[in-house]
Amino acid sequence: MEHRRNIGPLLIILAGIFWGSMGIFVRKLGTYGFTSVQIVAIRITLAALVFSIVLFIRDRSGFRITLRDLPLFLGLGFGSILFFTVCYFTAITIMPLSTAAILLYTSPIWIMLMSMLFFREKLNRIKLIALALAFAGCVLVSGISGEGITLIGLLIGLGSGIGYGLYSILGTIALRRYSPYTVTTYTFLFAAAGSWLVCGPADMISKFTAAADLPFLLFFCCLTALVTAVIPFLSYTLGLRTVEASRAGILATIEPMVATLIGILVFAEPLTLLSGLGILLILAAVVLLNRKQNQ
Repeated sequence: MEHRRNIGPLLIILAGIFWGSMGIFVRKLGTYGFTSVQIVAIRITLAALVFSIVLFIRDRSGFRITLRDLPLFLGLGFGSILFFTVCYFTAITIMPLSTAAILLYTSPIWIMLMSMLFFREKLNRIKLIALALAFAGCVLVSGISGEGITLIGLLIGLGSGIGYGLYSILGTIALRRYSPYTVTTYTFLFAAAGSWLVCGPADMISKFTAAADLPFLLFFCCLTALVTAVIPFLSYTLGLRTVEASRAGILATIEPMVATLIGILVFAEPLTLLSGLGILLILAAVVLLNRKQNQ
């Protein structure tokens, strides 16, 4: 158990690092003409397939869930994964990307509030300071822009943060009854089913058939699912077994920091003074939460 407690935060951070690499894959798939929602459908569907295969190999009994827990997995698949993704990608089409990103990373705030409500987690000074540092860091890394914001856009953007945060809350509840492999498998199976309702399947399939390098495209899609969904979501879910939901939400804010560093190293994007300061603030929040504290 002590080993699990020590590795839990590292698994959450690992998930954030892999999520931070998503920009590389999204940009590449975008060159084939796929829309953002279609990329989401590809990623979620292939991840659901991988999770199902892993669960089948590890423990076939893991496919058994009770009927009373069906709403829980529907909430994870539709209410969290699919909802936050659709909200986020809708937000980035109607407001500046930086603003949409900042609204998405209000998720640790929602996680902390929901954790207090559902799990009676105590709100201590360390968590509050780390939350403030992490959110300020996300704002600086994403960039500050107040232009182009409407009430609808604001609500949709906040919806992405709430949906993102719901995974930590509902995932923690599901882990009390099921293994991380069962939780991730059913979460993504439901999310995948929902994604095909909104992605325009016929148009998406036509883009596959029109690709001149179809074998590479299929390989890259599988790699996208593995790196941006399978590894990070499994790592995050495993981490939730021993890490409080509110703490996990803050640790995962390392994602925008990694995305910024990848932008600099891979896409030659400039590092501004504010971005650099934001990275330091996020790192400070992570270090602060990983100090041994009496919770």
